[in-house]
Amino acid sequence: MKVKNIHLTIFLGTLSLFTLLNSCTNKPQKAASNELQKTLYSSDVIPFANDWNLILGDGSNAGHALNFEHQDFFYTTTAQQKDWVVFKAPNAGDTHGTSNNTRTEMAQTKKWSAHAEAKLNATLKVMNVSSTGDARVAASYSVVIGQIHSADGHENEPLKIFYKKFPGHTKGSVFWHYEINTAGEDNAGRWDYSTAVWGDDFSVVGATENTYPKEPEDGIALGETLSYEIRVKQGVMYLTFKSDGHPTQMFTKNLIVSEYTTPADRPQQTQDLFVPIGQDGVERANAYAEEGLFFKFGAYNQTNGKSPEVNRNWCSGAETHGGDLQKQYNDGNYAEVWFQEARLFVSEAAISNKGYFIKND
Repeated sequence: MKVKNIHLTIFLGTLSLFTLLNSCTNKPQKAASNELQKTLYSSDVIPFANDWNLILGDGSNAGHALNFEHQDFFYTTTAQQKDWVVFKAPNAGDTHGTSNNTRTEMAQTKKWSAHAEAKLNATLKVMNVSSTGDARVAASYSVVIGQIHSADGHENEPLKIFYKKFPGHTKGSVFWHYEINTAGEDNAGRWDYSTAVWGDDFSVVGATENTYPKEPEDGIALGETLSYEIRVKQGVMYLTFKSDGHPTQMFTKNLIVSEYTTPADRPQQTQDLFVPIGQDGVERANAYAEEGLFFKFGAYNQTNGKSPEVNRNWCSGAETHGGDLQKQYNDGNYAEVWFQEARLFVSEAAISNKGYFIKND
C-alpha cells in the first residue's frame, strides 16, 4: 500500500511538473506574440511620401521622414484614441538657414507659382509654448504652426500662422502674418502685418517685461484642436480657420499685386511696431509673383534667448540654459505642436525646391 502511495505521489508530481513546464513554455509565447506591435511612425499617421523634408530642432535636414523618429524633436504619440505626430523645438539650439529661431518643421520639396493652384490642410493642437520671455516682445510665447515661404530672392514669407499664449493665461491667440517682399536688394526694411483669427494679433504685448495684457475671451487653449486650410489660386491666398466652439474665420490676400508700394501704404500697426526699429521698407509692385513658393508646417519656435536690445519685436531674452536641451524641456522653455492630419495638393507644374535646401542646410 505504501508502494502504491509512493507511485501515485511520483505520478502526481510528474504531472504537476509537466503542467508547470507547459505553462512556462506555451502561454508566455502566446502572450508575447499578442504584445508584438508594429512601431508607429509619423509617416503612418500623415502620408509624407517624398513631398517633404524634415528640418529638426538641431538645425539638421533629416530628409524624407519615412519610418523615422527622433525622440528629442519628432515622434508619434496616441491620445484619446487618436494618433498624432509630435513636433518639438527648444528656445535655443542650432538653427536652419539664417533664422534666429529653432524649428522642427516639414518643408515642401517642390516649389510652385502663386499664379498656379496649391493647397495645404492641417489639423493640430499646440501643447506648449515657452514658459519664459519678455512680455513686451511681440514674438515671445509664440510658435508658428504653418507657413508659405519663398524659395527665391529674399526668401521672405507671405504667410505665417501663429499661436501665442502668455504665462498664467488659459487661452491663447491665433493670428496670421503677411511679410512684405521688400523692394530692392536690401531686405533689412522688411516687416510683417498681423491679422487676428481668434484672440489678439501680434501687436498686443505686455506693459513691462513680466506683466501681461488681458486674456482673450475668444482664444484657444493649449491642447484645443484647430484646423486651417491654405489655398492659393490665380494669385490669391484663401485662408480658412476652424475649431469647435469658435466661429469659422476666412480671409483673402493677393500675393501678386501689392498693397504696400509707398510709405503712405504702411498700416498703423507697422508704423507702431516696425518703423521705430528701422524696418520701414516698401514692397515690390508684383509682390511674390515672380518667386517660387512652398509650404511648411510644424513647430517653428518664435521665442529665443537673444536680447530684446537686438530687436524688440523678435528677440525675447528667454531662458535657454546655454542651449542645454533637456534643461529647456524640463522647465518648459520649448514649443510643442501635435498634428493629427496634413494634406497637400500642388499643381503638376511645381518644380524641384532643391536650391533652397542647398542654400540653407
